[in-house]
Amino acid sequence: MRLEVLCEDRLGLTRELLDILASRNIDLRGIEIDVSGIIYLNFPEIDFDTFRELMAQIRRISGVSDVRKIQFMPSERHTTELNSILANLPDPVLSVGLKGEVDMLNHAAEALFSKKNSELSGVQVTSLLPGFNYSGWLEDNRQRRREAIVLDGLDYVAETMPVYITEEISGDEVIAGAVITLRHSVQDGTKINFLPEGNSLGFEHFVGISNRHKAMMTQAKKLSMMDQPLLIEGETGTGKEMLARACHNRSERAPNPFLVLSCASMPDDVAETELFGHAPGTFNQNVGHKGIFEQADGGTVFLDEIGEMSSHLQIKLLRFLQDGTFRRVGEEHEVHVNVRVIASTKQNLAELTELGKFREDLYYRLNVLTISIPALRERPSDVPVLFDLFLSKYAQQLGVSKPAVDQAVMDELAAYQWPGNIRELDNMVLRAMTQLTGDQLTLDYFKLPKVESTASGLIGVNLDGSLDEIMKHYEAQILDKLYQSFPSSRKLAKRLGVSHTSIANKLRDYGINKH
Repeated sequence: MRLEVLCEDRLGLTRELLDILASRNIDLRGIEIDVSGIIYLNFPEIDFDTFRELMAQIRRISGVSDVRKIQFMPSERHTTELNSILANLPDPVLSVGLKGEVDMLNHAAEALFSKKNSELSGVQVTSLLPGFNYSGWLEDNRQRRREAIVLDGLDYVAETMPVYITEEISGDEVIAGAVITLRHSVQDGTKINFLPEGNSLGFEHFVGISNRHKAMMTQAKKLSMMDQPLLIEGETGTGKEMLARACHNRSERAPNPFLVLSCASMPDDVAETELFGHAPGTFNQNVGHKGIFEQADGGTVFLDEIGEMSSHLQIKLLRFLQDGTFRRVGEEHEVHVNVRVIASTKQNLAELTELGKFREDLYYRLNVLTISIPALRERPSDVPVLFDLFLSKYAQQLGVSKPAVDQAVMDELAAYQWPGNIRELDNMVLRAMTQLTGDQLTLDYFKLPKVESTASGLIGVNLDGSLDEIMKHYEAQILDKLYQSFPSSRKLAKRLGVSHTSIANKLRDYGINKH
């Protein structure tokens, strides 16, 4: 129950009001005083007779002109209005206390972190925003600040605005906390680069929950700090160049250039000039040209698809890897630079070496530090998180709300083999989003190609033993792969359309549930 007491500004009047409530054992929940001459009271509901006597007793207080029942306190109205405005802002907004704990967040922030306000209240903001230095901001100038952060592979700008409370007597402003707004782009219109673009790409842009992805990231972070040549192996579309760029940006060479040369389908003379440059007068050019190695001095050169490099260039590259020196085309003078070489290949260099198509000495020079990127079909548990990443990215780029996704879509994507790997998934999501007319993605928007099964599908299957033994081995492989995307016997049973008991028994027999 809430009362509005209209009164004059008299010393002791408020005390008399509180004494009346205390004499009737009424528990006061809140009191607000307006300088215009209004006192607001908030207390539990009381019976009608008590209420009538209370109203009469308050009216008899000297200086009280009227008292009436109201529906809400002024602070309740103001708080509700502010919460409503905050909740419906399109950008995620968090209110943070002096100790870095989250006090409140709006609907957009709940959707971003996939948790309710009650679950996030009291959580340290640094655990939600990796790399966000809130304590440093408090200790520094406490001014309005913007900084770039990465959440689930996407770039955001965190705008921190201080919240001050003014002391009545001194008029001094006391810091009470901050409001943090997360935006996809800087206010001046400069677009923040996404996962496949930009020179600022780091490991935080790579998302995945599978053990294979985590092991690859751990290895890449460790090898990125070294200066020896690095070989990145992986199928088309797995993100070899992106990983190379992330390794460069994590190393001490990050402030210096990262330059790329594709070794595929490039004539020897063109590739040699691109790599090493040429002297003045060569190719009828009066001015000399610096090659990629010279331009990238202090930085990194990424040689894409090195397995397709000609034997002539392989010899020159080998010499450069040995002592960091080379000669420009048409010049006798040797140039020395400090460049790290990162190479990639979708081919099996060991097999090419055995066939005489790749120099053995260069192979052993490159095959010291190696990162193998697993194909997407080998880590199906990463498909949902990558799908969600691309969905958020393109919803943001197209300026639309992130659509709901039919469960049939996720089931189909999890079972698909992804011959084009992450690039294929990315392109598929973009195509679906540009064709979307409603607010839900269904299978109709994903026209998955039918991949013909070939003998290569038997790679890794043990063909020794009886037919029953071969089939059991193959069945175990299938269940093991699907169990990564459907990590419970009930989910897996539903996916395969068989009984829960049957799947539970098979998982136990094959030891899959012990992984």
